[in-house]
Amino acid sequence: MMLCLDIGNSHIHGGVFTGDTLQLQFRKASKTGASSDEYGIFLRSVLRENDIDPNAITEIALCSVVPEVIYPINACCQKYFGLEPFVLQAGVKTGLKIEYRNPLEVGADRIANAIAVTHLFAEKNVVVIDLGTATTFCAISANKRYLGGVIMPGLKMSMRALAQGASKLGTVEIVESQETLGKTTSHSIQSGLYYGTLGAMHEILRQLQQNVYAGQKPMIIGTGGFTSIYRNEQIFDQIIPDLVLKGLYLAQRMNQ
Repeated sequence: MMLCLDIGNSHIHGGVFTGDTLQLQFRKASKTGASSDEYGIFLRSVLRENDIDPNAITEIALCSVVPEVIYPINACCQKYFGLEPFVLQAGVKTGLKIEYRNPLEVGADRIANAIAVTHLFAEKNVVVIDLGTATTFCAISANKRYLGGVIMPGLKMSMRALAQGASKLGTVEIVESQETLGKTTSHSIQSGLYYGTLGAMHEILRQLQQNVYAGQKPMIIGTGGFTSIYRNEQIFDQIIPDLVLKGLYLAQRMNQ
């Protein structure tokens, strides 16, 4: 069994693969400063609660956009599982040609997403939209070139910026908005967040299709925690919540 961990700014998204089948998924709030023991106790507990023997884990793969968490997670894997984890980072095999001027700047989670779509949708142009702490767009070509990306504030980040910068505006639940015109302050904020991000997605995709893919429509894959609220907008060809975990699994296999 392989344990995969995607360590993000807000959450740790974990999964367990039996063979190439994702058997379990779980989430934990990211906590900077947590010890290796805290992570180890949590991971062994969540496995047991889902009827998986922690001793059955034979491989661990991880990616992180929070550098200070890598050391305690690494120590946790060695102490509580007796395993050296595979870390998706610069220098490992990815099967991609990364065309960033400095490839080291590309987040490991974005690389994992790109690895996954090049295997799931071989020989297709793909744009991955990841709606998490940040909203990111990754453009991948049919011949496995990582062409570049777009990064904008995520929905929750935008909401917090409003609440912190305007004294009369508070935090709201981020939901699918049914009506554009709000009749309360909370509804108005919800509408602005929802339709602002929706409009940005449409325009960025239009620009990418026109300027990157020579007018040809790429396949649009959605992932990340907030993707589901746009499931009825016909913007995604597919929504794959566990895309980064699939990419981690494939990356570890490539580097065995």
